[in-house]
Amino acid sequence: MLFDTHVHLIDRKRLLYPWLVDVPALNRDATYAEYARNCRQLGIEQSLHMEVDVGEADMENESMYIKELMDGSDSHLVGAIAACRPENDDFPAYLDRQKSRPWIKGFRRVLHVVDNELSRTKCFRTNVGLLSNTHYVFDICARADQLPLMMELIDACPDVQFVLDHCGVPNVKDAQLEPWRASITSIAQRPNVVGKISGVVAYGNGLDWSLDDIRPFIEHTCETFGPDRVVWGSDSPVCTLGGSLATWVSATRQLFEGVSADERVAFYRGNAQRIWHC
Repeated sequence: MLFDTHVHLIDRKRLLYPWLVDVPALNRDATYAEYARNCRQLGIEQSLHMEVDVGEADMENESMYIKELMDGSDSHLVGAIAACRPENDDFPAYLDRQKSRPWIKGFRRVLHVVDNELSRTKCFRTNVGLLSNTHYVFDICARADQLPLMMELIDACPDVQFVLDHCGVPNVKDAQLEPWRASITSIAQRPNVVGKISGVVAYGNGLDWSLDDIRPFIEHTCETFGPDRVVWGSDSPVCTLGGSLATWVSATRQLFEGVSADERVAFYRGNAQRIWHC
């Protein structure tokens, strides 16, 4: 059974998603009912909702929306990674409010849509540092060319548990292994980072990709982080840019069929359950 550490649910009547207008292929609702049906068919047992970069005014509304879905009967959702703005002076107050919401397991600020200098500011690093030695995890969502900047952030907050989303967003389409590979090797040397194998098929050539196209990126991430520091995520519905959720699950199972049973259990669910306390 799989633990999906990265599913997005979209309800355009309930929340605002400003970025969707620029991505017509994803500008639609992604309902929990549809996702739950896929979970039952594909062997996804538990899931964490990943924030969907809603409008800033809707960040906490999104968290409450996910709580409603979690409270439904037989829900696969066991927690949420909430949107945040560490660049804002009011982040400490925001964090205090989340402490009363036990379903919040961590936070994310999408960094590939902002100026590169944002994560270097004192305010940003100080606020992310407030997660030090807590149960909260901070997901890093950045492009491959931004990974050196992410290393600076990680080094500035050595006691924060980080998760690197999407294998660091490599350029799968052009098979561009370098300098991505060197950056992943360096990041993996930092013990407070976990690598997330999520939705890599979205970075290939649309639907025209093969297992051999994505294999080197996934294998290098797994080899450098090791079997105890990698987790799986669907990145649904973004993964549909490269095929269906079922396609990504099938590719995952094929890529990991040769590892030991213990390593497979750790990657499929054990590591995630430990890291997010689920």
